Amino acid sequence: MSEERAPKAWRGRFFEDFEVGDVYRSRIGRTISETDNVWFTALTMNTNQVHFNAEFAARTRFGKPLVNSCLTVALITGLSVPDTSENGTANLSWTDIELPAPVFVGDTLWAESEVLDLRESRSNPDVGIVSIRTRGINQRGETVIEFKRAFMCYRKAAPQAADGFPSPSEDWRV
Repeated sequence: MSEERAPKAWRGRFFEDFEVGDVYRSRIGRTISETDNVWFTALTMNTNQVHFNAEFAARTRFGKPLVNSCLTVALITGLSVPDTSENGTANLSWTDIELPAPVFVGDTLWAESEVLDLRESRSNPDVGIVSIRTRGINQRGETVIEFKRAFMCYRKAAPQAADGFPSPSEDWRV
């Protein structure tokens, strides 16, 4: 059995790197704090008290504040980016969003994505269209969110995807 070596320079996946059926799991998880939830709720002008008023939330069937579901969408999308759309140029859609279990402050979430479809762009030769489904899984193994997403992804030869690291003007000093 040969072990796959890590790339010397990771620049994310390009359109040519995807295959239908590929599954990617986020390398890190993210624990949601009360600050995350309250700030996100305030920034998005969401006035539903279940997200920020503990006394109100205690009277609901959940018994405590819920994490804003839009934060859950954003966080799981973000956790999937290093594996999927780091070289994306535009999101085209989010569909079929389902929230089968609640998320609470203190939950740690991971993302898992599967490539569903690949197609050439009809309007831009520098990109292809990648369609995936993604789910968020908490520390108990429960799926808390699932959705489908489509995005345009640069090809390796696209000028916009060129490595932007500057060439050093000097030799090493140490």
